[in-house]
Amino acid sequence: MNGKELIARRIARELKDGFYVNLGIGLPTTVAAFVPPGIEVVLQSENGLLGIGPPPAQDEEDPDLINAGKQPVTLLPGSSFFSSDQSFAMIRGGHMNMSILGAMQVSCRGDLANWTIPGKMVKGMGGAMDLVASAPHVVVATEHNTKDGGFKIVEACSLPLTGKGVVHDIVTELGWFHVSAAGLVMTEIAEGVTKEAVAQRTGCPVHFAAGLRPMLPF
Repeated sequence: MNGKELIARRIARELKDGFYVNLGIGLPTTVAAFVPPGIEVVLQSENGLLGIGPPPAQDEEDPDLINAGKQPVTLLPGSSFFSSDQSFAMIRGGHMNMSILGAMQVSCRGDLANWTIPGKMVKGMGGAMDLVASAPHVVVATEHNTKDGGFKIVEACSLPLTGKGVVHDIVTELGWFHVSAAGLVMTEIAEGVTKEAVAQRTGCPVHFAAGLRPMLPF
């Protein structure tokens, strides 16, 4: 199991029966493949889909069925299609129980930067600002460091913010981190990872919970 799958599987374990959940572009969309059996979760994509199923088999992809990240999806019985304004009415109306998003940077205070890098061409800010402002539980799913080893979890974001103090939990291949009033608290640690490695690879102080436990994918 690679790090991205570990992240997706662990977050999927937080989904509860009856939840409405928005999956952001990128790594968060993979959570759809690991929804625990026996629970009914309604996954939403802001391009106008409600009731997303697991990813399709490679020979069963339909180019007209895609999520907000332009990835092929499947639909569950009872799924529905609607316009973007209706999609954002759901989001802004507070009807999502959880938003799962990726990040370029996230601070120990829960500030999130995930929509642009200065100097790069972007088509628009997307729906992340609405999602973090409206959901009661915001989870960031991200690899712990950038491709060149830079910090993604930092003391203060240097990139333009998506939202200030909006993130509740951060999940990486190293473990589960909770954003608390006292700062970043690691509550679960992945197999084979040491506290020293976590401290070295994180750009802000990390407090380790007294009851620090293993981060299990199942």
